[in-house]
Amino acid sequence: MRIGPLWLNPTLALGNAGVDTNVFNEADQLAPKQDFTVTVTPATDLWLRFGRTWLNGTIKEDLVYYNKYASERSANNSYKIGWLVPLNRLTLNAGADYLNTRERPGFEIDARSQRKELGYNGAVEIRALSKTFFGLRGERRKVNYDSVATFAGVNLHDALNRTMTTGALTVRHQLTPLTSLTFDVSREQDRFDFSPLRDSNSTAISGGVKFDPFALIKGSASFGYRDFQPLSTEVPGYNGSTAALDLSYVAFGTTRLGVQAIRDVQYSYDINQPYYLLTGIVGSITQQIFGPVDVVGRAGVQRLEYRNRVGGALGAVSERTDYVHSYGGGVGYRMGRDIRIGFNIDHNNRTSGLAQRQYNGLTYGTSVTYGL
Repeated sequence: MRIGPLWLNPTLALGNAGVDTNVFNEADQLAPKQDFTVTVTPATDLWLRFGRTWLNGTIKEDLVYYNKYASERSANNSYKIGWLVPLNRLTLNAGADYLNTRERPGFEIDARSQRKELGYNGAVEIRALSKTFFGLRGERRKVNYDSVATFAGVNLHDALNRTMTTGALTVRHQLTPLTSLTFDVSREQDRFDFSPLRDSNSTAISGGVKFDPFALIKGSASFGYRDFQPLSTEVPGYNGSTAALDLSYVAFGTTRLGVQAIRDVQYSYDINQPYYLLTGIVGSITQQIFGPVDVVGRAGVQRLEYRNRVGGALGAVSERTDYVHSYGGGVGYRMGRDIRIGFNIDHNNRTSGLAQRQYNGLTYGTSVTYGL
């Protein structure tokens, strides 16, 4: 959609219109609660041209409804804005993003707690050779949990409120018009407002590949090494591999394959096990059966390897490893180019050395997506 110099891509999605059999991710012995839920997501991508520069942004809101458990209802807002300034041999980028949400922050914390995130980023890149670019990149992000946000008896505001600052040197080589190779060396600093024992510095080195949205393979993949050094002598460090993948491929015009993967350090709410190494992968396949009908299957596994604080009061399991398995699928029907109606079913299961952290959950229902 175009309005003068402004380009818009609005979408509307109705998701999870069905049943959640374990609203709070509770263990079986706690009699998990079931409820009807629905999520409505309006979103808009926009682009605006100023001379040779481009302003781009995304506005998104999730309206989450639970019929019985009103505490789980929320309106989650996400805003992003970026400014691209291409000069002769120099390219400048600046951006900001804001998130206000009650969605779960990851695979560890099962509570839907209010948090806000505000981030700023900037980058400068110069073309040194015909296809090789050198650059600098910086980012600063603030994470704030609500003062009454709690999980497993821990105040998340006191445990996880933090500021993250990153600076990096970058190299990019344009291998083809649609494919580029990347190499980054970054220095990261995490500082916690009320839990200085979690403060850390880390150095990360990574190399990868990025594909243009018009390429046969879309997305990016990177592999690297992180030297993670907590400032407290009570917290052990991590030196090892990292990875981040988000790739998709369409074969024969009817089959879409997708894979997302991660391996990196994540902070835990538990002061006795201040962080864990998250290693996870999710794969999906969508196959057009005939005409407007398609089916999709998906599966994933996440491994959370916890690290103990030296001298900390340990629970039932030391240096424990938790697993989250997910699998599901669905069938969809397309009405023209812009509307897809689907029915989905997904199962999630967490296993842990701590009985209270184990759960099973099933969600099933309909979804509708509409894009102009």
